[in-house]
Amino acid sequence: MNITSLFELAARADRLGVALTRLGLIIVLVWIGSLKVCKYEADGIVPFVANSPFMGFFYHYPVPDYKKHMNPEGQLVPANRQWHEENHTYTFSSGLGAVIVFYGLLLCLHPWRPEFATLGGFLVAVMAVVTLSFLITTPESWVASLGDTTHGFPYLSGRGRLVVKDTIMLGAGVLVMADSAKAYLRKRRGVRAEIPVEETSETLASAMR
Repeated sequence: MNITSLFELAARADRLGVALTRLGLIIVLVWIGSLKVCKYEADGIVPFVANSPFMGFFYHYPVPDYKKHMNPEGQLVPANRQWHEENHTYTFSSGLGAVIVFYGLLLCLHPWRPEFATLGGFLVAVMAVVTLSFLITTPESWVASLGDTTHGFPYLSGRGRLVVKDTIMLGAGVLVMADSAKAYLRKRRGVRAEIPVEETSETLASAMR
């Protein structure tokens, strides 16, 4: 097999790539969404939610009260747990988790109801944009100034590194949205294919230039 044959083989992997992208999104959305009912996960997203102009109003206490009541993963401080109960931390997290799982289930409908999967892809992309806004609204997204010279922008903290990965989620959401929309159009028009998948990749590449 020569180098050209290898590239031709790679070029035919686009359908597999879309399928794996959709499967990856479903796994992440359902798994992470389900974990939102766990108190440690709810505690972890408090800085993002509390500082967000889109979601901060769901909490009872104002910023920056949460800084005195954060529970490190694996640690239980009953007084902090009580504070989060009063703050509606766990109620909000459970609701958010249900929404995220719902998005994942919409993507699962691609083989049977691609129009619903199209909506799911769009909602995932919107969710990614909101999540990326945390880089602007959440101070904890950047390394704190505690004596080292590497702090603030562009030095992402652990939370910031988690958030910036949603740039991938954004692209994946748009890709599966477009793929499901094509499947819906093919189903409606009664033809096997009208718009090559390659056009989606070219459009995304052009938008990123």
